[in-house]
This record gives sequence, C-alpha cells and structure tokens, in this order.
Amino acid sequence: MEEQQQQVLMPPVKKTIMKVLVAIDESDASFYALKWTLDRLFLRSAVATPTPEPSNLEDSDVLTVVHVIQPFQHYILPAIPPVPVYVDMEASRKVQEENVASILSRALRMCKEKMIKAETLILQGDPKEMICQAVEDMNADLLVVGNRGRSKIKRVLLGSVSDYCAHHAKYPVLIVKPGKESSQK
Repeated sequence: MEEQQQQVLMPPVKKTIMKVLVAIDESDASFYALKWTLDRLFLRSAVATPTPEPSNLEDSDVLTVVHVIQPFQHYILPAIPPVPVYVDMEASRKVQEENVASILSRALRMCKEKMIKAETLILQGDPKEMICQAVEDMNADLLVVGNRGRSKIKRVLLGSVSDYCAHHAKYPVLIVKPGKESSQK
C-alpha cells in the first residue's frame, strides 16, 4: 500500500506591525526603559530580519521615541528687599533645545547600535497628558515608560508620569522599573 503524502497548504501569515511608543526624558530610568524595550521587544524582530531591505521597512515594527518639553514656568519669589530678576528667555530656550537634541541623539544612538529604526516625536506641554495623547493619536499598541523608583510620598508630592499614564492612557502601558545593575549606581 502506498501512502499518499498530502501537502497541507497554509495561508500566508500576515505579520502584524507593532507600534510602540517609548517616553524618554533625561533620567536614567527612561533610558533603561528604552534599552529594555530594544532588547526584549525589538531585538527579536531585528534577529529575524538582520538586514532589512528598504521594501521591508514598511512591514517592520515601529518604535517611536517621544520627549515632551515642559513650558517655561514663571515664578515670582518673594524677596526682601524686592530684587528684579531678569531671565533671558531666548538663552533658556536655546539651552532647552540643546538638552532635547542631546536626549534624542542618545536615544537614537541606542537604537542604531541595535539596528532598530526609530522615529522621534517632540511635544510641548505637560508630559503626562501629552504622552497619553500621543499614544492615542498614534493608535500605538504599547506605551513604555520608565519608573524612577520614588517612594509613595514623593510620587504624591512630585507627581509621577508613569503612574498617571498607567491610570489614564487608553492603551496598554508597560512600566519598566530600574534593573538591579542600574539601582547599584
């Protein structure tokens, strides 16, 4: 008896594109969250296609690094006797722009080292609200934020972007706590 081999034809599996937004600031915790994301979420797709062809870039996962610039706060501090304080707003903006460029440059360098294509997004406003709005506008699959490891009292007094996003974002949020190696610094 001859056994007939049947070839089962499976329909092609269409790869779903994952859109991940990573919020960063100047903190080590946010850069640890970016590193964690690159190593655990994106490195697997980079290994599967080590040298992406230009035609495959549309089919690859999307990593967006977002940084929110807080608006300048004008404070009036009581002084006896009153002392006029002059703040050079143009110089302050220039310093802020250099800081943003440095933060995003560091983030993009990390992505490039892992051969991961990333987009950047710079927003202005209250970080926690703008990050939640960006996730919604992008229809992202996941928001990744770092956690500085503040105590409950400090979170209440100073506020916590990760805490706010976890409770107010309409999409999944992954809060990456600092690893053992980063907490020993």
